[in-house]
Amino acid sequence: MLRKIIRIDEEKCNGCGLCAKACHEGAIGMVNGKAKLLRDDYCDGLGDCLPVCPTGAITFEEREAAAYDEAAVKAAMAKKEGQKAPLPCGCPGSNSKAIRREATGVSSSPAAEVESMLGQWPVQIKLAPINAPYFDGANLLIAADCTAYAYGDFHQKFIRNRITLIGCPKLDEGDYADKLTAILAQNDIKSVTVVRMEVPCCGGIEQAAKRALQQSGKFIPWQVVTISTDGRILE
Repeated sequence: MLRKIIRIDEEKCNGCGLCAKACHEGAIGMVNGKAKLLRDDYCDGLGDCLPVCPTGAITFEEREAAAYDEAAVKAAMAKKEGQKAPLPCGCPGSNSKAIRREATGVSSSPAAEVESMLGQWPVQIKLAPINAPYFDGANLLIAADCTAYAYGDFHQKFIRNRITLIGCPKLDEGDYADKLTAILAQNDIKSVTVVRMEVPCCGGIEQAAKRALQQSGKFIPWQVVTISTDGRILE
C-alpha cells in the first residue's frame, strides 16, 4: 500500500541511537553503527523519532510499504519483555550486573586482603552493554587494560566510585569509538576519565574516547591520565 513512512539518511546519521530509543514500536535498530528502519510494518508513521534526531537524518516519505501491524508490534514487545537480553558473546560470564559494595575503611594491616572497588560487570568495552542502570549518573573510567597492572593502587585511585570499561587498542579488533559514543549519548554520564599507558600504541584508546565525546553531542567533563611503564602517574 502507498503510505507515509520514515526515511533515514545514513550519511547524515551519526549513530547516536536516540531514534531507536524513541521508537516504542521497535521499528528502528542500530546496524553497523547506523540507524536503520528494520521493518516497515512496525513503523506507525507518527514520527516520534524525528524530533530526537540531532542531525536531521530522519524525514517522512510516501512510498509503497507494508501496513502498520499493531498486533505484530505488541507480540514482539511482549516477547522481548519476557526474554533476557542476549549476551554479547553468548557467554554467561558476559552477563551484565551491578556489584554492590558496603562502605568500609581501608585496613592498615599488611596481612589484610585488599578490597576490590569494581562496581559492575562486564568491564571489557566489547562486551559491555550500551544501556545499563549503573550508567545513570556514572563517572566513567575508560582504561587501557595494562594500566591496572602497572599502577599499584589502581582500584583506590581510579576504579573506586567509577564505572569501569577496559580495552587494548593494539590487540582488540575494530575501533571503540562507535560503542563509546552510543554509551555516552544514551546514558547520563557525569564525567569521563581516560587512563592509558605512556607507550604510543595506547594512544588509540585516548583517541577513541575523544571522538566518542565529540560525536555524543554532549558536554561531559573529562581528563586523561598517563601511566609510565614503571608504574608512575606522569604529569
